[in-house]
Amino acid sequence: MEPRPVTVVTGGSRGIGAATCVRLAAEGHDLVLGYARDEEAAASVAERVRAAGARCLTVRGDTSREDQVERLFDVAGAELGPVTGLVNNAGVTGPLGRLVDARTEDLRRVVEVNLLGYLLCCRRAARDMAAAGGGAIVNVSSAAATLGSPGEYVHYAATKAGVDALTVGLSKELGPDRIRVNAVAPGVIETDMHATMGDPDRPARTAGATPLGRPGQPSEIAGAIAWLLSRDASFTTGAVLRVSGGR
Repeated sequence: MEPRPVTVVTGGSRGIGAATCVRLAAEGHDLVLGYARDEEAAASVAERVRAAGARCLTVRGDTSREDQVERLFDVAGAELGPVTGLVNNAGVTGPLGRLVDARTEDLRRVVEVNLLGYLLCCRRAARDMAAAGGGAIVNVSSAAATLGSPGEYVHYAATKAGVDALTVGLSKELGPDRIRVNAVAPGVIETDMHATMGDPDRPARTAGATPLGRPGQPSEIAGAIAWLLSRDASFTTGAVLRVSGGR
């Protein structure tokens, strides 16, 4: 009997990350749920994961900090075994608005979490997976990477364009190590991220600009992530899969 895949999901306590944890548990993964602050939310997601028959660890940490990324993977390896999958999902936007009005500290935080954090997690995952004989990485990007998001968060869009470049380049670098690297680029999804950035009604307000006429659901992004981690995607690497309702 083959061992169960062990997958690290950053930003796993809410939104897309939480839906991804639940979906992967149903598909036979054991999970390491990384979260930044909300211990209660992380514990609630972990309970749903365990109810699906999966093992689950919750590890608090800041993915922009090297020492905390190393601890996340150290705990995963020690408690559940070699990490075979990574879902790079932890991200921040900062307040909505024009770049000219953005605070430097917000710009720095967005770059540190959305880009440096992804790089740190990919670097450690690549080391572990190469030693174990292979694995798969899925980076959560955004349709903003190609739309640019003027007037909302061009700094966030810029970091997601960096994520796309990271995905393509790293897939070529790690292919010989049997590590696949792909990305999912969601459009507007109904999560609490919009309230955090100061516009809770944004999903409904922007629905008319989406050809399908509605915002997406976290479960719809989780399904795409699960496929990219699965054997069905065994010949897929370097892809940025757009799941955006047509935008």
